[in-house]
Amino acid sequence: MMRKKRKRGASSGPCRSHGPGPATAPAPPPSPEPTRPAWTGMGLRAASSCAAAAALAAAAGAEQCPRPRLCPPPLALLLLLLLSLGLLHAGDCQQPAQCRIQKCTTDFVFLTSNLNSAIDGFDSEFCKALRAYAGCTQRTSKACRGNLVYHSAVLGISDLMSQRNCSKDGPTSSTNPEVTHDPCNYHSHAGAREHRGGDQNPPNYLFCGLFGDPHLRTFKDHFQTCKVEGAWPLIDNNYLSVQVTNVPVVPGSSATATDKITIIFKAHRECTDQKVYQAVTDDLPAAFVDGSTSGGDGDIKSLRIVERESGRYVEMHARYIGTTVFVRQLGRYLTLAVRMPEDLAMSYEESQDLQLCVNGCPLSERIDDGQGQVSAILGHSLPHTSSAQAWPGYTLETANAQCHEKMPVKDIYFQSCVFDLLTTGDANFTAAAHSALEDVAALHPRKERWHIFPSSGLGTPRGDSHLSVSLGLACSILIVFL
Repeated sequence: MMRKKRKRGASSGPCRSHGPGPATAPAPPPSPEPTRPAWTGMGLRAASSCAAAAALAAAAGAEQCPRPRLCPPPLALLLLLLLSLGLLHAGDCQQPAQCRIQKCTTDFVFLTSNLNSAIDGFDSEFCKALRAYAGCTQRTSKACRGNLVYHSAVLGISDLMSQRNCSKDGPTSSTNPEVTHDPCNYHSHAGAREHRGGDQNPPNYLFCGLFGDPHLRTFKDHFQTCKVEGAWPLIDNNYLSVQVTNVPVVPGSSATATDKITIIFKAHRECTDQKVYQAVTDDLPAAFVDGSTSGGDGDIKSLRIVERESGRYVEMHARYIGTTVFVRQLGRYLTLAVRMPEDLAMSYEESQDLQLCVNGCPLSERIDDGQGQVSAILGHSLPHTSSAQAWPGYTLETANAQCHEKMPVKDIYFQSCVFDLLTTGDANFTAAAHSALEDVAALHPRKERWHIFPSSGLGTPRGDSHLSVSLGLACSILIVFL
């Protein structure tokens, strides 16, 4: 008598046998899984209680497979689980203690957390951190064999080194800055201080700029238009001194512009001797007054000058104090932009308090109303028409149109451009205002503060900016020529 064969696959469980086993043999009782590494292959056969637990967390409501060896998850889910295992530390789902890929990754994050791509030396420091990351993964490679997180990290390091053109051989960063930090790299020893104190926040930077007639943006983001004829200190702290000399732009006007800039990088231990840079109209050198173009020893100089446009635009990068300076000549006059760490910018003696970048222009030297506008008290008489010329060559309408071509946003830089055109008739001031705004974008650490919008004491809505700018400028021009 023939026995009816049992239909294959009739089991109601979620897992089915992957081979044609004997039809009559009963399934053996489940036995406890032997202790095994968390992952036994590169995504081919997932087999551990950790994987099963992670699968439960990832797939809500899914039934647990009684025999995970015979139930490999889909590839996409497996990759997600492997990435999760590299980031989570909960329950039994931990990587083996001897695999230190998580420590390598944590160290890399620490080494790069203070780097800023806008700062000189970023590529060099990032490559050092990448080489340190690669070295760490090599030292733990044997213990992490078969670990997908480890292999993903190795591939990621290779890709980043290719993107950044990093060589495999060269200096590496260290997570022990007490011993190996570079004393002539501000970012290195600033990171060391944070590491000792457990603070992962990067240092705070300040920006100061001077351009045009002249318009000053202080370290506190206050915007002022000043007379300040003659020599005035912009910055004078324990590390850097910057002095500007302003001359009258047109006869009979209190408006001035900068025709000379002197910058002193003060001697700093073993990093650099004192270096002096001086620029005057039609002489914007690409070297310090002693003829050198850098300061400090070694291949990577702690201070250097970079000429971006011959006779028109130079940059100075001081690694040892984390400071960058831009100097430009536009037309007959000079502009300046400085980015400096707050702790160094505010390091000065009581006798050094006359610093325009720190405290702004003295009240007696200001042309504006002290609230960031190039405007005056509206009690003064206004020109009879808005098209009255303040100086031959431009009307309010033509000045607005020319400035708007370069600066579509009608912020304080746009307003300064219009003011300068009306008071001087010099079209180069349009380029000066535009370049000043570009320098803000390159050096100012906070994007939301790049644009400053003039406030209106009469409650004029921001949308009616053309009217408020026109009235303010007309009044300012009267004060300039009185």
